[in-house]
Amino acid sequence: MAAVGLLYVGAVLFVNGLMLLGRVTPQGAAPLNLFVGVLQVLTPTYLIIFAAGDISQIILAAGLYFFGFTYLWVGINSITGWPNHGLGWFSLVVTVSAIGFAVHSWVALDDAVFAVLWSMWAVLWFTFFVLMALDKADLGPAVGVLAIGNALVTTGIPGFLILAGWWPTSPALAVAIAVIGLLLLVLCRPLGRALACHDTPSNTGPASAPAAH
Repeated sequence: MAAVGLLYVGAVLFVNGLMLLGRVTPQGAAPLNLFVGVLQVLTPTYLIIFAAGDISQIILAAGLYFFGFTYLWVGINSITGWPNHGLGWFSLVVTVSAIGFAVHSWVALDDAVFAVLWSMWAVLWFTFFVLMALDKADLGPAVGVLAIGNALVTTGIPGFLILAGWWPTSPALAVAIAVIGLLLLVLCRPLGRALACHDTPSNTGPASAPAAH
């Protein structure tokens, strides 16, 4: 179930990245955010109900709720035009929580790959916080590039590989993903400037923001 969620989160992160680059309108991205947001709320609920006391499944489900709430909030704000500062501060809560899940994956689950993935999601949500809560609209295109990179590296591709049974959990994979994440951080500003649609005024927020897992 969680892998299915990852696959579709890749799609919504990709579209939200295009939104931040000014190539998709907030209203145009709203339906997908709502669809995936609902999925990311129903999935953890299912996992908790059928976890049979398995604490690892319950912890995983707890993390998924954060992302589901993010996408629902993005979709609602994109339709209503409500201000995004609340979503920005919520993104800071998600950032701190993702760091905790990264540590848990590393220490309790001995899963270096998901420790790296959670760390990358923490960085991405922190950029959402800066973009929306601190009104740094000029960072929108750079955050859009980060969102698209995460859509491929941390959600869409892993989700498909896990479903197909081809997911190679190993320290080497963790290092490779971490290197890609660092490259994304270094290159997001110049790539954002190059890929941004300058004919469309940039927005701050879900209308120009969003999410992972």
